[in-house]
Amino acid sequence: MKLSQLNLKRLFSLALTLFTAFAIQTNATAFKPLASPLEGRWDITVDVAGKPSPSWLEVRHSGTKTLVGQFTGFSGSARPISEVIFKDGKFKFEIPPQWERGDKYLSVEGTLSGETLSGSLTTPEGKTYTWKGVRAPSLRPKAMPAWGSPIKLTAGNEIKGWHAVGAENQWVAENGIIRSPKSGANLVTDQKFGDFKLHVEFRIPKGSNSGVYLRGRYEVQVTDAKGMEPALDQMGAVYGFITPSEMVAKEAGEWNTLDITLVGRMLTLVANGKTVISNQEIPGITGGALDSNEGEPGPLYIQGDHGPVEYRNIVITPAK
Repeated sequence: MKLSQLNLKRLFSLALTLFTAFAIQTNATAFKPLASPLEGRWDITVDVAGKPSPSWLEVRHSGTKTLVGQFTGFSGSARPISEVIFKDGKFKFEIPPQWERGDKYLSVEGTLSGETLSGSLTTPEGKTYTWKGVRAPSLRPKAMPAWGSPIKLTAGNEIKGWHAVGAENQWVAENGIIRSPKSGANLVTDQKFGDFKLHVEFRIPKGSNSGVYLRGRYEVQVTDAKGMEPALDQMGAVYGFITPSEMVAKEAGEWNTLDITLVGRMLTLVANGKTVISNQEIPGITGGALDSNEGEPGPLYIQGDHGPVEYRNIVITPAK
């Protein structure tokens, strides 16, 4: 019995469909991305001569055989890792120096044990410190929170609700403006916050630099950047992680405004009336963070150790 031409076409179509499905499945199996228990984000604390210093690590796969990532040390910004070597529960990587002294690579070695890491870090200067790490929380918000009452953090001729950390305290208050006339201490709120909305106004002289740390961990850059291209280390950026969509800085010596909403890791930033970051995720802590305990509330802190700067009308509205 001969098959009709129509039936032959149907059989050919079925065979082609089955072959294509098999090929796709085989290809997917052959090129399945590498799955490693080291992948993910890690909040790290380095023991620097008895002082806990926060750091951060992200590991992800690239293709089928290679692990890559990025690392934030206890100084500087997040830096890319070209390859993380991982075998038998142990890993290591190296990255070029950034702001550290010394000309060697910064090297990190560690061991994975369940959901924790531990290891050692050797700086470009040749100093070696031990560290421990835990998986960073996702902080993925389920919904936008309801907001509480605004808290004004600057007013009058005195500084209330803040304390100085680091070097000698040089901060002064006058007519609602808090001013750092020279490099010195940073200023940290006594109160800690989870999710919040924040309004900040700042004025910075030519060539100076400051920053606003959200929960004491994520730095929004405050710089003299009029006329510059948007960059990871200039005004409106989350240092080393998120570049603003455009540069809207005013001339040095003029007042700028920042309106920030932080829910979990999701950040929206309006600078001088323009939305330059819209609901983007902050991957991890930035250099200079107070700690790496990302699952906990944290203070607001402003930099005073990078040059002169003035702030006014700092108002934070925490979630209920």
